[in-house]
Amino acid sequence: MKDKLQPQKKLLVAGWREWVSLPGLGIDAIKAKMDTGARTSCLHAFEVERFTKGNDSWVKFSMHPNQHDTDTVVRCEAKVLDYRKVTDSGGHCELRYVVRTIVNFGEQSWPAEITLTNRDNMKFRMLVGRTAMSDKMVINPTLSYQFGLPGEQK
Repeated sequence: MKDKLQPQKKLLVAGWREWVSLPGLGIDAIKAKMDTGARTSCLHAFEVERFTKGNDSWVKFSMHPNQHDTDTVVRCEAKVLDYRKVTDSGGHCELRYVVRTIVNFGEQSWPAEITLTNRDNMKFRMLVGRTAMSDKMVINPTLSYQFGLPGEQK
């Protein structure tokens, strides 16, 4: 049990959906759903291709950061952290590449593990899972877009 005299860490309060940026992947703004039911975060990706850089395994992929805009394409590269089996909410298993990158929530940022999967038919191009939120934020389901668009001061 935690000592009640310990100072409590101030957690960021986020809405159920937020604008985030992934500067390490060149994604300036993407609408993300804060998904407390998902352990790991995931990002929309297609044309996923593994390659070697030096002695490391990397992945390059394309993504549409905007929900109804297939004309805007961002091409990304990241070092592969893992290749693991992920079970989605429908119970389907899929092997996915896992990358680690910085996620910006307003003026706050931290690294998160993100799996890559095709989310063309999904409403949100990104889900932020529990491990990315743990000890950093709490979700208020009555709120949305608490941090504004990336780069804006709110």
